[in-house]
Amino acid sequence: MSTVDSLVSPLRVAIIVGEHSGDILAAGVMKAMLEQRSDIQFFGIGGPRMQALGFDAWFDMEELAVMGLVEVLGRLPRLLSVRKQLLARLLADPPDLVLGVDAPDFNLPVEHRLKQAGLTTVHYVSPSVWAWRQKRIHKIAAATDLVLALLPFEKAFYDKHQVPCRFVGHTLADQMPLVPEKAAARQALGLSDAPLLALMPGSRSNEIKLLAPEFLQAARWLKMQQPELQIVCAMVTEQKAVIFEQLHQQHAADLELTVVIGQSRQLLCAADAVFIASGTATLEAMLAKCPMVVAYKMNALTYQLAKRLVKIDYFSLPNLLANAPLVPELLQAEVTADNLVQAMLPLLNEQGDALRQQFTELHQQLACNASQQAAEALFALLPKETGHD
Repeated sequence: MSTVDSLVSPLRVAIIVGEHSGDILAAGVMKAMLEQRSDIQFFGIGGPRMQALGFDAWFDMEELAVMGLVEVLGRLPRLLSVRKQLLARLLADPPDLVLGVDAPDFNLPVEHRLKQAGLTTVHYVSPSVWAWRQKRIHKIAAATDLVLALLPFEKAFYDKHQVPCRFVGHTLADQMPLVPEKAAARQALGLSDAPLLALMPGSRSNEIKLLAPEFLQAARWLKMQQPELQIVCAMVTEQKAVIFEQLHQQHAADLELTVVIGQSRQLLCAADAVFIASGTATLEAMLAKCPMVVAYKMNALTYQLAKRLVKIDYFSLPNLLANAPLVPELLQAEVTADNLVQAMLPLLNEQGDALRQQFTELHQQLACNASQQAAEALFALLPKETGHD
């Protein structure tokens, strides 16, 4: 223990996490904080990575990992009970700081109540308030003393509304190398050196059903034009692979392809280009320097509602980061096999190299050692008597 540690009482930090991605982010921050002070007590709601670092989990994070309106309604009594117990404990014995990680529907009301009671609150991972339901920013401002943002355009939005925000970078950008190890990725997947097109129609069943038929038909046409082209699809689970294989047989039974399970990052590093569903996977593709055509489809009613609510020029993360049409985007009725092929052909040829260079520049902007930056931001909010300069 350092001299500083021995002169002051232990630092007490409450953290509230609701899913595996939050567990990863929070564990990174804990590790960075513990490297500067060994006497920190962490407690609240967390996952296995946090617990491995000494986190005292009052509740399992799986309690909060609920998606979908019907599922939330079914679990509502338990969620309300957890929230009530959590607030009671934190208000009875207030920590030096409260960090809510993502899970905004649970965390922001908790943070709001605690901030009203005089506690210091921080929210890590901005909700997509810049894209839709922008008035939520006032609720976020009332709930938190600081927002830690993963993406630079998020900070610009908060600055515009005069809400304290710090851009810390993205942990994915810290983890992934600037120059992907393409040959090693292909070897690990058992693939040859021939040109490789990846298909990533999403991780949810509904996404796969909406996008896979068009992706398969586009891949089939490209394979007919370039017989040496390898087609490989990444699925998150065996269950999703079964859904995909049924669609494969229905829409492109004669298309030769390989399916890999749970190896999407490796596939993105190995591929020459990818047809990909919009979402975080597009950021991973960018960081893997994989040229992409991004597609998104939803059911018709959801699309009509979204059109009225969403306030952005682009929907893929590479384009949002560049604030320019860096990669082709196809939305709703635009997602046809013909449009996919026309958008992909230049990427399999001369445009791919220029895109990889632009991806590298964006990667460098995002690789800021996010966990260390977040830890510094938290220490800066603590009162001086806690013993940290």
